Amino acid sequence: MGCIGCSTAKCDGKPSGCNSNGGCSSGGCNRMNTYDWLAAMDIHDAIEFQIVEVNFKNGSRKEFFKNPPHARCATSDWVVVEAEGGGYDVGKISLSGDLVRLQMRKKNVREDLPLPNVIRRANERDLERLQEARVQEKPAMVHARAISRMLSLDMKVGDVEFQADGRKATFYYTADGRVDFRELIRHYAKEFRVKIEMRQIGARQEAARIGGIGSCGRELCCSTWLTDFRSVSTVAARYQNLAINQAKLSGQCGRLKCCLNYELDVYVEALEKLPQHAERLDTVTGRVKLEKTDIFKGLLYYSYEGDKSGKIYILEPQQVKDIQAQNAKGVKAASLAGMKAVIEVEKEAEMDYDDVTGAVELPPDERKKRKKKNNKNKPRPQNSGDNGGESRPPQPPRSDQPRTQQQAPNRERNDQPRRENRPPRPEQNSNQEPRPDRREPRPDRPPQTNNGAPNNKPQPNNNQRLPQEPKPDQAAPPNANEAATDKNPSNRNNRNNRNNRNKNRRPSDGNKPDGSDKSE
Repeated sequence: MGCIGCSTAKCDGKPSGCNSNGGCSSGGCNRMNTYDWLAAMDIHDAIEFQIVEVNFKNGSRKEFFKNPPHARCATSDWVVVEAEGGGYDVGKISLSGDLVRLQMRKKNVREDLPLPNVIRRANERDLERLQEARVQEKPAMVHARAISRMLSLDMKVGDVEFQADGRKATFYYTADGRVDFRELIRHYAKEFRVKIEMRQIGARQEAARIGGIGSCGRELCCSTWLTDFRSVSTVAARYQNLAINQAKLSGQCGRLKCCLNYELDVYVEALEKLPQHAERLDTVTGRVKLEKTDIFKGLLYYSYEGDKSGKIYILEPQQVKDIQAQNAKGVKAASLAGMKAVIEVEKEAEMDYDDVTGAVELPPDERKKRKKKNNKNKPRPQNSGDNGGESRPPQPPRSDQPRTQQQAPNRERNDQPRRENRPPRPEQNSNQEPRPDRREPRPDRPPQTNNGAPNNKPQPNNNQRLPQEPKPDQAAPPNANEAATDKNPSNRNNRNNRNNRNKNRRPSDGNKPDGSDKSE
């Protein structure tokens, strides 16, 4: 029968992912699985180790407890244990015996520390209360996130774990820095009415508690077996000749994948056998550059700089070291064309399958043509949203509006007569009297002064001009035509210039300036 926390259990009571012996062999039922191989052996230990390892919530949390002799608890038993701060909790024993001593040494836990005790084995009522507590965790997590967002706290609640007796709830959250959650705890205690404990975890620990499937198709390593999280950098990807693509190198936690460190030591050891600083080499025919390095085969791929023929030369590490020694002495090496391992990248090798080009063809993708909607003759809706819901009657087209080029071909469609079919206009008789002008003259507006008041002085008509009074030093014009020419400023200037020349002209002998006719 499967464990109580298995979410993949079927109706027959056998959870998927468990073996025939009843133990979980994958992470389907339990995240951090441990196999107690000493308990599976029929060996009696005369001096039993009195400390056992108990996991809670499908292996997301593991702690050590003292197992008294009267409890008589063994591996894979559900037990009731003492909880910190009072109350009790229910968990499952994952390890017992001397394997627990090794596990405590690995986690740096001393044996002489005061540890809580195992009370007894769990009964059906204890398991029912545990299941009731697990059902409350997901709604509590959603509500807790809403409260933290209401308080504008820069944090994310990743998981919630209720104690089996329902007296305490632990909230696991992630944050970039320190968070002042004193006000948040008051809201949580008021809402959930339990004792609140806040624990800050990292992004990797959050992914380990939630679980999931990685890009390799297996369950996450942090959820199944990985317990220590070492730092991962992009240097590990460079040693393995991997493209620095953040999307492909990151796991579900948003950090670099932990598996980048698994084979790093093997790559570093293999790179020590290859020549160092061999990116550029000088030869007689030109300089070559390193294109690729096959670490496990021990081969280096070179090509000439600026060569567009696509030739690739494969060299062994010893050949590259010899060329480096010659370049260090100032001597250029021979051409790579005479080397032993040379390959020319040309057409791809022919495959051993039949060419079925033209034999199997997919039918063409037939697309339906969309019908163009003629919205021109479509009546306009009475109620338009632009007018605020007011009804607007349709307006007839204006007769004086010029026709556009798009409206010209639609004359036949609108049943309008063409220009060629119209009757000709009657010819106008030359003896007929001309049509009278219907335009009426505009009445004259009264003149106004500068301040806008009407000027009541009589003004001359546009067609009649009043004669101007001559100035005392200027003779009157002989007729009205000459007076009319004075209005022209150019004529006035010419006359003034002529008068000035006459004044400055030297008088003759017969005409004295004083007007006398006497001769000397």
